Amino acid sequence: MKTPIRRGSGNVFADLELPDAEEYLAKAELAARIAQVIKRRKLTQTAAGKLLGINQPKVSALLNGLLDGFSTDRLLRFLSALGCDVRITVSPPHPRSPGRVQVMAG
Repeated sequence: MKTPIRRGSGNVFADLELPDAEEYLAKAELAARIAQVIKRRKLTQTAAGKLLGINQPKVSALLNGLLDGFSTDRLLRFLSALGCDVRITVSPPHPRSPGRVQVMAG
């Protein structure tokens, strides 16, 4: 018997019907950017931890996608500590639909 195939929405967390799916996706995208910067700068986990103000096991957790201990705000501060500019833009309200949270590369 064939398993039906569904096209994904682009947000795996929404596809899994998890609450706060957009927040989970935003955190995952922020963590991916952090990992890219750490890799590009060829930082060890210990060196990255010193820059971020966390210990090596927490850097390891972050790089392995274990994000429950990291708020969105904290991830944004990590990007700033790594030398990234972070811009937050708020659009005018959409009266008929909820807003979205997105992470964009600049």
